[in-house]
Amino acid sequence: MQGGSTGIGYGLKYQARCISDVKADTDHTSFLTGTLSLKEENEVHLIRLSSGGTELICEGLFSHPNEIWDLASCPFDQRLFSTVFSSGETYGAAVWQIPELYGQLSSPQLESVASLDAHTCKIRCVLWWPTGRHDKLVSIDEQNLFLWSLDTSKKSAQVQSQESAGMLHYLSGGAWDPHDFNNVCLTCDSSVQLWDLRTMKKTDSIDHAHVRNVDYDMKKRYMLVTAEEESGIHIWDLRNLKFPVADLPGHSHWTWTVRCNPMYEDLILSAGTDSAVNLWLASPSGDDSTSDSASLESRTRTEPLLNSYNDYEDSVYGLAWSSREPWIFASLSYDGSVVVESIKPHLPRK
Repeated sequence: MQGGSTGIGYGLKYQARCISDVKADTDHTSFLTGTLSLKEENEVHLIRLSSGGTELICEGLFSHPNEIWDLASCPFDQRLFSTVFSSGETYGAAVWQIPELYGQLSSPQLESVASLDAHTCKIRCVLWWPTGRHDKLVSIDEQNLFLWSLDTSKKSAQVQSQESAGMLHYLSGGAWDPHDFNNVCLTCDSSVQLWDLRTMKKTDSIDHAHVRNVDYDMKKRYMLVTAEEESGIHIWDLRNLKFPVADLPGHSHWTWTVRCNPMYEDLILSAGTDSAVNLWLASPSGDDSTSDSASLESRTRTEPLLNSYNDYEDSVYGLAWSSREPWIFASLSYDGSVVVESIKPHLPRK
């Protein structure tokens, strides 16, 4: 890959779209990923970076009954994770537990913890409470936002509250604010919506069409990053949503996903259907006085591209930073190729 890549590869048997850092595993750099085969039995892979950082090792391989469209690891229990899955036109969501492996590579079955079965529309994603041990989950379908209470001991999940986004909007995903746990951000076909989970009401919105993905800056309160299908990447200050505080060019085809680094300020990964992963150093202008008459030209116009990893053979839909080693990330292309990279050569020198 471009820039003298030393990426470490791992191949899934089938096509795939989603990968997640196993944040609760504090002893290893681990990732979970799941496949998207229409005809074959799908799989969930637990993969770990070797202690020497030279290879990716499969620590567990589990069968999953349906195509996996979303996967997220629990932030406080490394054996728990959620999936959104489909069988034909039917969509579902569930929380699973990885069984004790006792040194074996594969195990009989994943253990079902809870089914998030209140949805009647196409489910998009499941969000875990951002940090620490908590029983709350959020699930998003095309029309609705659900807040759940998860009881792992009773293997059940109960709906705490639900609200519709309205018939004019089709929700596509979202993110949970790591700085204010009462707030979530939802993406839809024509806007980005900010919601308060206490009232289950929309509090603000950004009117931008075709936002594919959104992520909060872990280090900077009020900073939100959006990946927009054709117009690149925008960085927003939640205190003033009139204009973005910075623009990034994005990708030569659709910009599909963005991820903010969990430790290093202003470091952003993006991936797209141009079969590339880009690493950005995106310092907003810092001007909080943006007014209604602010010119688009007053925003940051530099191209802070630190590196582009573009030797993939298919679209890249999955990205995950390692929270244990935040200079490491994993990417997943549609053909099932997982690549783990270190960004240390590209970190800005202080």
